[in-house]
Amino acid sequence: MIPGKSILAFALVVALALPGPVPAAPAQAPALPKGVVAGPSIEGISEFTLANGLRVLLFPDPTKPTVTVNLTYGVGSVHENYGQTGMAHLLEHLLFKGTPSHDDISGEMKRRGIAFNATTSLDRTNYFASFPANAQTLDWVLGMEADRMLASRVARSDLDSEMTVVRNELEAGENNPIGVLMQRLRSTAYLWHNYGHSTIGARSDVEGLQIEQLQAFYRTWYRPDNATLVIAGRIDPDQTLAKVQAAFGPLKNPKTPLPHAPTLEPAQDGEREVTVRRVGDLNLVAAAYHIPARTHADNAALAVLANVLGHTPGGRMHRALVETRIAAASGASAEGLANAGMFTAVAVQPRNGDARKMEEVMLAQVEQVAGQPVTAEEVTQAQQRIANSYDLYFTDVNAVGMGLSEFVSAGDWRLLFTSRDAVAKVTAEDVNRVAAQYLRSGNRTLGRFVPTDAPDRVEVPAAPAAASVVAGYTGRAAVDAGEHFEPTPANIEARTERFILGDSLKVALLPKRTRGGTVVVSGNFRFGDVASLTGRDTAADFTGAMLMRGAKQLSRVQIDQKLEALQTKGGVGGSLQGGSLSLLSRRAQLPEALALMATLLREPTFPQDEFEQLKLQAITGLEASRREPGSIAGQALALHFDPWPAGHPLHTETLDESLARLRSLTREDLVAFHRDFYGTAQGEIAIVGDFDAEAVKKQLETLFAGWKTAHAYAPISTSYTAVAAVDERLPAPDKPNAVLMARHNVALRVTDADYPALIVANRIFGGGALKSRLGDRIRQKEGLSYGVSSTIGADDSLAGKDDAGSFSIQAIAAPQNMDKVEAAVREELQKLIASGITSEELRDAVSGLLTEREQGRANDGQVVGMLQDQLYFGRTMQFTADLDEKYRALTLDQVNAAIRKHLDPAKLSVFAAGDFAAAAKAASADAGAGPAGR
Repeated sequence: MIPGKSILAFALVVALALPGPVPAAPAQAPALPKGVVAGPSIEGISEFTLANGLRVLLFPDPTKPTVTVNLTYGVGSVHENYGQTGMAHLLEHLLFKGTPSHDDISGEMKRRGIAFNATTSLDRTNYFASFPANAQTLDWVLGMEADRMLASRVARSDLDSEMTVVRNELEAGENNPIGVLMQRLRSTAYLWHNYGHSTIGARSDVEGLQIEQLQAFYRTWYRPDNATLVIAGRIDPDQTLAKVQAAFGPLKNPKTPLPHAPTLEPAQDGEREVTVRRVGDLNLVAAAYHIPARTHADNAALAVLANVLGHTPGGRMHRALVETRIAAASGASAEGLANAGMFTAVAVQPRNGDARKMEEVMLAQVEQVAGQPVTAEEVTQAQQRIANSYDLYFTDVNAVGMGLSEFVSAGDWRLLFTSRDAVAKVTAEDVNRVAAQYLRSGNRTLGRFVPTDAPDRVEVPAAPAAASVVAGYTGRAAVDAGEHFEPTPANIEARTERFILGDSLKVALLPKRTRGGTVVVSGNFRFGDVASLTGRDTAADFTGAMLMRGAKQLSRVQIDQKLEALQTKGGVGGSLQGGSLSLLSRRAQLPEALALMATLLREPTFPQDEFEQLKLQAITGLEASRREPGSIAGQALALHFDPWPAGHPLHTETLDESLARLRSLTREDLVAFHRDFYGTAQGEIAIVGDFDAEAVKKQLETLFAGWKTAHAYAPISTSYTAVAAVDERLPAPDKPNAVLMARHNVALRVTDADYPALIVANRIFGGGALKSRLGDRIRQKEGLSYGVSSTIGADDSLAGKDDAGSFSIQAIAAPQNMDKVEAAVREELQKLIASGITSEELRDAVSGLLTEREQGRANDGQVVGMLQDQLYFGRTMQFTADLDEKYRALTLDQVNAAIRKHLDPAKLSVFAAGDFAAAAKAASADAGAGPAGR
C-alpha cells in the first residue's frame, strides 16, 4: 500500500538496500509460557517459537518510548499461480477491510494514533504498526493481527470496491518510465521463475480475479507457521511474550502443508533485449545480470561491487557517465533474495542525449572490470560506506521491525548479521572474481538478442540453506542503549538550554545519552530581503545545491569520503533566504563534522564540471516533468494562485521560463551570490543527542557567530489573497493515471484561534486515504482512487501578521473516473459544511492527533526541528504544550463554526491532468458495442 518512488527520484538515486537497526539486549531471557520454545538471541534480538509454529522476535529497548509491531508472512508475488498475478498485493489491501470482530481496522488504528501500513514484495507481505508504548494499544494490535490472520472477511463486496483502487495504483505505476522499463527488464530476464512478475500483477489477472481464488490463496498462506512476528521498543519481554501467546497461541494451522515450488531459473543462453516505446522525455538504459541468492557467499562480494560501480559521487559509473555529462545520473544495485536475483545497472539522460554512447559507456564500466580491476582501496571505501549505513541503522530501534522483513523472507532473520559480517570480509580478489563470473554479456538482459555458435552460459550456483549459514552464529556486542528519557514538552523544555551567540545566532542544546551515541544537528542561517534577492532566486537555489560538490582542498568525492570516515550523514545546503546544515553524527565525531560543515558553507569552490552536471540534472528533471500529470496539474495550480509580479523572488514561472533561466545560469552567478549573501551570524542552530554542551558552545561561536552577511535578513511578508475559482482539464497523452489538485485560499495563521479546529476538521475530512471522509467514500466505498487526501496550510511569521493559508485536495484516478472523483469531493465538502462533524469523529481525531504528536517528540530528528522553529519564532516547548491543550479542549461547536467560516466549495479551483481524450474515446467505443461485441 506504499506508493512507489517518482521517476526522477528513482532515476537519480539507485540506493543500496540496507537493513533496519538492532536494539540493546534484554537484561534477562523472558519467562516462557507453556508450549513456547526459545531460539537464538543475537545482539539484543531474541527468537521464540509458539507451538503452532509462529516465530516471534523480541527487541526490548526501554529508552525509546515507542513500540513497533511488524508481522511478516512468507507469501509474495513469487507464490502466485498462472492467471493469478497481483493476488498477494490485492489480498494485502483486503486485509484492511476487517473481520467480524474488527469491522473498521483503519479507523480504529487512526483513532488510537497508530502509524500503520503494509507492503507486498516478491517473497513476503508485511503489516506494521508503530505507536507510543502503551499496554492497551499493544493488546489491541496483537489481538487484531491474530484475528485477521485467520478470520478476515475477504468478501466479494470488498473486492469490488477495492478493485478500482488497485487498478488505479497499477495505472500510477504505468506513468513511471523507469518503473515500466525495470518491470519489462525483469520479465525478460526470467523465463520461468516468478521473480519475473510485477508485484502489482497483470491488469487482466487483477481484473479477472475470482473471489473464491483469493479466499483459497488467503487460507493457504495466512497461517501461524508461515509468519514471523516482530515486536520492538519499550516492552517487557515476559509480559509481551505472554500477550503474544494469549493472542496467537490458540490459532490453528490448516491441515494441508505449505506449498513448495521447485522452479529454478535456467542459465541464460545469450544476450536479451527489451525496448519500451512510450511518451516521455528521458533516455534510460538498464542492464540486469542473474546472481545468487542472499545466502550464497558471492552475494556479499556482489553488494560491494554494486557500491564500487554505482556510488554517487565516487563510483566508477558516476565518473564515467555523469562527470563526462554523457548521463544525468547512474547507479547499480545487487539483490539479496531467497532465490537467485539480479544485479542491475542503470543510467539516465535527457531525450536529446546520445543514448547509444550512454549504453556503450555503461556496459564497458560494468562488463570490463577485468581491464581495470577493482582495487583494495575501492573495496575498503565501499565496505566503509556499507558498514556506516549498518551502524547508523542500528541506532534507530523504531525501524528495526521493518528492516528484518527482508531477511526473514530471504530465509532467516539472522542473515541481517551474517550479511553484514560477510561484507566486512570481502577482498578485492573476491570482487574481481564475481565481476568476471556474473557480469558477462551472455548473462545480460538489456533486451538484445544475438545468435551465436558458442553460447556463453552462466550457471548460478545453488545457495546453501539459511540454517547452515547462521548455525552457531553468536553476533557482536549489542549497541549501547543510552538513557531513559520521557519526551514530554515539560521534560524537553527542562533539559533544553537556549542562548544567543554573537549578535543574533540563536542556539538550543538538548544533551542526553542516546543509542549508539548519536547526535542530531540542524541549522538555518538567514540573509537577504525582497529588494536584494529580486532576479537572483535561480542562483540562490543552485548555490545551495552546489555547496556539497566542492570546497577548499576537497572535491565532491573527498567530501563524501570524509563524511563516511566520520560516520556522519547529512551536509549543508541553501535556498532563497538562507544556508542550512543537517547532521546525524556521533559524539566523538561531532566536533570534526561541525568543522567540516563550516568549511563547506564558507569556502565552496563551485567546480565547473560539477556545476555542469547539476545543471544537466536539473534540466533533465524539468524536461521529464513536462508530460507528467502531477507536474502539469501542479504547475497550473501554482500559476493560478501566484500573487507575485514577474521578477519577484516568490513569483511562479512557467516550465519554459524556468528552463530558460537554468540554461542561462553560469558558475559566476553562483560565486557572486555566495559572496553577496552568505553568512552564519544570524539564524538558529538546534542540537539534540549525545554531546559535550560546553565544548559545543565554544565551537559554535568560533565556527559560525562571526561571519556576517552583506545583506541582512528581512522576512518576505505574505498575506491572504482572494483567487477566482476555475475548473480545468489538462491533457497528458498516453498517461493511464490522472491527477487532480484543488485549492482555495484561507486567511489563517498558526496562532489563530481557529487553527486547531481546522487541523482537526481536515483530519476528519481528508487526513488519510485509508480513513477519512474522502477516503471512506472515494477509496473504500466507491473504489475510484488509490490516493485521495486534503491538507490545511497555515501561515506563520515573527510579527504574527502573515495569513496566507490554504485548503487543498489531491487525488489520483483513472481519467475516465476523474469526473466522479471531483463530484464526490465536492459533495463531501458540501456535507461537511452543511452538517459539520460528529462528536465521535471529534473524539477520535483529537485522540489520534495527540498520540501522533506524542510519538513525534520521541524522534530526535523531529525534536531538533521543533527547537529550531521555536528559536526563530521566539517560542518554547510551552507553545507545543499549549497547542496540545487547545486540541484537547476543542468542542463540536468550535470545529463546525471554523468549517463554516473558512471552507467554501464555490471558491475551490480544480485542475486535473490526464489522458482524457483516450478515456473518452474508449468510453465511446464501449458504449457503441452491442452485446455481441462485448
